This record gives sequence, C-alpha cells and structure tokens, in this order.
Amino acid sequence: VQLQASGGGLAEAGGSLRLSCTVSGFPFDDFAVAWFRQAPGKEREFVAAIDWSGLSTDYADSVKGRFTISRDNAKSTLYLQMDTLKPEDTAVYYCAARTPDTPATKYKLGYPYWGQGTQVTVSS
Repeated sequence: VQLQASGGGLAEAGGSLRLSCTVSGFPFDDFAVAWFRQAPGKEREFVAAIDWSGLSTDYADSVKGRFTISRDNAKSTLYLQMDTLKPEDTAVYYCAARTPDTPATKYKLGYPYWGQGTQVTVSS
C-alpha cells in the first residue's frame, strides 16, 4: 500500500493550489480517504475526508467553503482543491487511507495508511 502526495508549493494569500495523492497497492474504491495537515510545532489535524463513492464528504470548520476534496477512482487518485488560501494554511499536507469498507472519519488514529506529505506555504 503506497500513497504519494504531490502538488504542494508556494502561494500568495488568496491564491489556489491543488494537491493530488496517487494510491497504489490496493483497490482504491474500497477505501475512504482523507487529508490531514501539520504545521510546525502543532499536532497533525484533520482537513477533509471523502467516502469510497465520493458522494459523502466532511471538512474541518477552518477550511469549509474554501477547500474541496474529490476523488477519481478510475485513476486511483485523491485531490484537494485549495482556494482562498490563508497564511494559516501553511503546513505539510498528508493523504491517508482507511482500512477497507470502513467509513471516513476525522480522527487520525483511524487511518493506518499515510503518504509522505507535501509542503504548502502561503505568504501574506
């Protein structure tokens, strides 16, 4: 099981970035997946989650209305569209996957599979 995150970089406040997470090693459409982030000196926190079908999503209050999580099961890829970025969005962003046939959750301990992280930096 491998998750490979990409798409991070530097953006100005108010700008946009799109993260991708390519998954291999298991049938992607059996798994709920999510994005978390970790800023320096802080705990890793939930950002957004999506169920296996893509029909059910959940967001942290801090990103609701600005970020959009989606998935393409045919490409085994998870996305995070980040708009109206703020300096406080600066963090390393991680994609994560649940075990098969379990619902999405905002609790990081519920995700046994993690990608390596991609840095997002938002300048003011």
